[in-house]
Amino acid sequence: MKVLLKIIPLLFIITLAVLLACKPRRASAPQNPTGYQLDAPEKFNMPDNLLEISGIAFNNYDPARIYSIQDEEGRLFSQVWEVKKATSTRFGQRGDYEDLAIMNQQVFVLKSNGHIYGFKLDIEKDDVSEQTRVWEDLLPKAEYESLYADEKEQTFYVLTKTAGKKNKKTLGYKLKYKNGDFAFDETEKFELDVKAIQALGLKKLKSGLKVSALSRHPETKEWYILSSADKLLVIANSDWSIKTAYDLDSSVFSQPEGIAFDSALNMYISNEGDEISNGNILKFKYNSGSK
Repeated sequence: MKVLLKIIPLLFIITLAVLLACKPRRASAPQNPTGYQLDAPEKFNMPDNLLEISGIAFNNYDPARIYSIQDEEGRLFSQVWEVKKATSTRFGQRGDYEDLAIMNQQVFVLKSNGHIYGFKLDIEKDDVSEQTRVWEDLLPKAEYESLYADEKEQTFYVLTKTAGKKNKKTLGYKLKYKNGDFAFDETEKFELDVKAIQALGLKKLKSGLKVSALSRHPETKEWYILSSADKLLVIANSDWSIKTAYDLDSSVFSQPEGIAFDSALNMYISNEGDEISNGNILKFKYNSGSK
């Protein structure tokens, strides 16, 4: 009996070791995107009125001023990096605004229901709702949080966060914009291969990838896709095929809701705050020798 009692714990240890050895790992995968260190950002805390900061954007990648929105008020905020005070302009009523993009000296804001608001970047600092255009029927019914504008192509890209309870796919839409007419011309539909993300050995995505922000790297043209709910940064090739993905440390990325790049290829990610911590924007300096 004593011999048996000694053998049982030993068998348990051996079994546990075998199970751990068989568990899929990503030991050979890099821990950071090429050029960036995800654990070493510059942190810029937001003022109280940007506690719930969502989308961020630059005008033509110019880092002199960073633009943002928060997901309750229809206001565009503008700041200089490391200057906490932000100026703001109202473009619409209160609502669930999730992301923004700047193109042709115009600001475009995406609402969670897929409506897109557009107005001039240099609007007066007063009630400008009459100057704001609203497109309500561009996108199918779904929940949206990500918007990217390509000024060279004159196109917008949108990814779904959820496309309904029965649809677990992450869908994308490419919108062609006619600047002279302030109108959208055509829509192309595509799909992200969520299974390819899971094949990298990351967590299982039971309801698809819940995308919270989207941007394109200015040099590589790769897509950088954030999921706040899944705590993931996914990188896709220019054709939207999945290249790699990274787990995000929740102590650094509390609630990542926005992403943008500047002309020096620095990457910025905004985090919504809560009762304990401020909203913030994290700056990841680009280092061409970093892998």
